[in-house]
Order: sequence, then C-alpha cells, then structure tokens
Amino acid sequence: MSTMRDAAIALGLRRPDNKWLVAASISFGALMATIDVSIVNVALPQIRGSIGASIDQMTALGTSFAIAQVIIMPLTAFLGRFLGQKRVYLFCLGLFLVGSMLCGLAHTLPQLIAARALQGFGAGALQPSQMAILRQTFPPKEQGMAMAVFAMVVVIGPAIGPTLGGWIVDNWSWPWIFYINLPVGVLGILATIRFVHEPEDIRAANRAQAEVMRRNLDWQGIVYMSVGLAALQYVLQEGNRNDWFDSKAITLAAIAAVVGIVAFVVQELRAPAPAVNLRLFRDPTFTSATVIGGIMFANLMANMFLLPVFMQEMLGFTALKSGLALMPRALVMMVATPIVGRIYNHVSPRLLVALGLICVALGSLDMGRFTLQTSDTGIITTLLLQGVGFSLLFVPLTTVALSRVARTQITDASGLNSLVRQFGGSAGLAIYGTLLEQYTTRARAALAVHVDPYRPEVAQRLELMTRGMIASGMDAATAHTAALKALAGTVARQGAMIAFEKTFMLTGFMMLTLLALVFFLRSKDHEAPAPPGAGPPPRPAG
Repeated sequence: MSTMRDAAIALGLRRPDNKWLVAASISFGALMATIDVSIVNVALPQIRGSIGASIDQMTALGTSFAIAQVIIMPLTAFLGRFLGQKRVYLFCLGLFLVGSMLCGLAHTLPQLIAARALQGFGAGALQPSQMAILRQTFPPKEQGMAMAVFAMVVVIGPAIGPTLGGWIVDNWSWPWIFYINLPVGVLGILATIRFVHEPEDIRAANRAQAEVMRRNLDWQGIVYMSVGLAALQYVLQEGNRNDWFDSKAITLAAIAAVVGIVAFVVQELRAPAPAVNLRLFRDPTFTSATVIGGIMFANLMANMFLLPVFMQEMLGFTALKSGLALMPRALVMMVATPIVGRIYNHVSPRLLVALGLICVALGSLDMGRFTLQTSDTGIITTLLLQGVGFSLLFVPLTTVALSRVARTQITDASGLNSLVRQFGGSAGLAIYGTLLEQYTTRARAALAVHVDPYRPEVAQRLELMTRGMIASGMDAATAHTAALKALAGTVARQGAMIAFEKTFMLTGFMMLTLLALVFFLRSKDHEAPAPPGAGPPPRPAG
C-alpha cells in the first residue's frame, strides 16, 4: 500500500491538499510579519529607555526592517526557482524567528537594528509566498476566497498590532513583543511542513527556468534593484524627519534611488533571464489593480498613523483607548472580507472596487469633519464604513491583479504586487505626515494674525482668562503671562485641528480619483464562463 502511494505521489497523483489547512498553515508567518510592522511602535518608549537611545535613533529600527523587506519581496520568485517555493517560505519564516529572538535579546541599539534587519529579510518573502501558494491551492472558482484569506492577514495585522503591543508592554515587558513570535512561528513551520506541498507543475516549471537562470545569472539586476529600492525606502522612511532635501543624506539617497531604479528597469527589460519579471506590467489589468492597491494601502497606513495621533493629541485619548477605538474597523473587516470573497464570482470586480473606493472616500471625508468635540461613537461609525470599503477593495484587487497571469508566474506577480503595496504604505506615511506638518504651520500662522491682543474681542477674552487665573491664586503678572500662553495654546490646537481636517479630506479625494482606473479591471473569470473543472486560461505576461 505504501509503495503504491509513493508511486502515485511520484507521478503527481497525490491526493489534493486540504485548502483550508494550507491556508491556515501559511497564514501564521505572514500574519506575524504584518503585525510586526506596527507592534514595535507602541513599545518604542520602553525600548528607548532600556537601550539608552534617542528618539531620532529609534527610527532606524523601522527603517532597517523596511529596507530589508523591500529588497527580498521582488526576489521571492527568483529564490523559489532555485530552492523551491515551500523551502523559501520555510527558510524565511525561520530567519524571521531567529531575528525575533535576537531582537528580544538585544542590549544595544546596533544589535537591535541588525536583528530588525534580519527580521525584515525573513518577512519580505512571507507575504508574496502566501499569496502565490493560496492562489495555486484554491480551485479557479474560489480564487476570491483565497484572496480573502490573504486580505485578512495583510490588512488586519497592522490594525491589531498597536493594541496587542500595548497589552504586552503593559502586562509583561518589551522583549515579549518579539518572543511571542517564537511559539507561533514554530507552529507555522510544523504545519507548513505537514500540510503544504508544492504543485508538480510549478516545481517542473521552476526547475526549467532555474536552468536558464543559471546560464544567465542576473547579478547586475539584483545589485541595481537592491541599491535603488533600499535608497528609495530610506528616503520615504527618513525624509520627513530630516526635512527632505535640506538633508545631504536624503538628497544622496534620492539620487541613488533614481539611478539604481532606472538602471534596474533597463537591465531587467534586456536581460535574457531577468531576476525580476517587470514585463508583467505590460498587462493593464495587473498594472491598474496593483496601482490602485498601492494607493489604497497608502491611505490605509496614513489613516492608521494619523487617526491615533489625532485621538491622543486632539481628543485626549490614552494610547490604549485610541487602539481600542480602531478595533471596530478591524473587526468589521474580519466579517466583511470572507463575504466579499464568497460573492466575488457573482459580482463584477469593477462594481466591488468602485463601491469600496466610494466607501473609503466617504469615510475619509467624514473624518475631515471631525472636531474637538467628536465622540467615540462618531469615530467608530466612520471607521466601520471604511472597514467595509477596504474589504470591498482588497479582495477583488488582489484577485483581479493575478487573473491574467500565468500560473507559473504567480509568485513573480505576487512579489511585485506586495512591493508596490509596501511602497504605497511608506509613501502614504511620508507624504501625509509631511502635509500634516505643513498644513499645521500654515493654519497656525493664519490664525495668529487674527489673535491680536489689541483687538477688543481678543482683549476681552484675555482679560477673562487673566481674572480666572488670579481667582485661582496667581498674582496679576503671572496670571497675565499664563493667559497669553493659554491663548497661544488654543491657537496651536485649532491650527492642528484644521490641518488634520485638510489631510483627512485629501485622502478622501485621492480615493475618488482612482475611480478612473476601475475601467481597466478586466477579469476573465467574469468575461466568459469557464468550462467545467477548468479555470480561466492564463495569459503569459512575458
């Protein structure tokens, strides 16, 4: 009996893997990688005090992780052809766990930066691998459900990271935000070894392409890509903190990014066996879905950054309370995402994406009407609308993006799709963070012009504030000075409020402009019925 089973496996006749066990197995690593992006931010004060680093120095933790991640993402398919898709996933998950352990054991800033970079190298391949394995495991008519599983991991991870991190730091200590990865990761490795098997057609195609790549190894492309993407990620991560091009380091990095990326594109388009298949962008469906996904993620990450700051600085929420206020969006996404995956084959992806863009835009525009008196209920209602919108966006975008890609090139496409999404998130944080600062400065200056102590209404307000402070026990001179400071604080607060309103409004208008790209989202799954037992015929993108 065993001999017959082995023979069947050798012929590629192995019983199909249980799709849900495969999905659960490979979700462990990708979920940890997405949570790890945001969970560290909550623990930065404790980490800084423990290792004796300044606030500016602590930004290197996020930068090192992000740079390492973007270098590996587009190389996932390249590595998979030489080592095998499953082996790459297992190796990178193991690398991520080693990096997590070293992060918890670190006692100095250089040690922690190096460990975070190691984590990033491991995390970079986890999302593209998960996306490709899900796509290859689920049958053609259930691709929407496959991408729903992927969406829940990628979108919900950053949403629950701050709350989880705050709970761990409050109840244990900061190293445990890294140590907690170890048992989860080991479980993911064991489950992947047991339940995930690489399809024979994918293995055969990878072996054939690996032979071609060995004869034409694209070292130049890898070097150009590493320099260009690392420099671009550094600019996006550190630009705002260093006043952008007023900094020589940012200027040099920007030049290196432009030169490296241009050289990389030229090299990959002429290389006989490119390390990264940029020719996939010739497909307008893949390109438009990937671009919309990148801008969507820019708005998602910007909202995840701006909204907690708004709640804490403007409304006086605690870190825990602001984290809990964000949870309803994650919860509604957990409910809505599988539903969208289930109805994907019955509803046009254009309609789903259009509705998603409108929901997210309306939520952002509503956030633009927040005031200093906005209640918890008002915030949660808006976030629920956005949660539905992001669910309507993510599933069809990731599904349609790969709908015209050949099965053997799915890992290439998922690596590029993940890369654009990663840079979208980084760009969103950089751009909207910079705009918020600029809007705040301008609003405060505009308001200050009207707060002239010699204007009757201002003088009257100042007099009332001074009397109130005298009544509380201050002498006249001290009370007058305190009243001036209080009035200046009110101006600063109102200026910041105006800046938040404008920034939130801008994110909403940006989502509405993406409606023009919806026309290009053409999926063969929705153009004609597939024959029984067959999926949509893939079109090679090369």
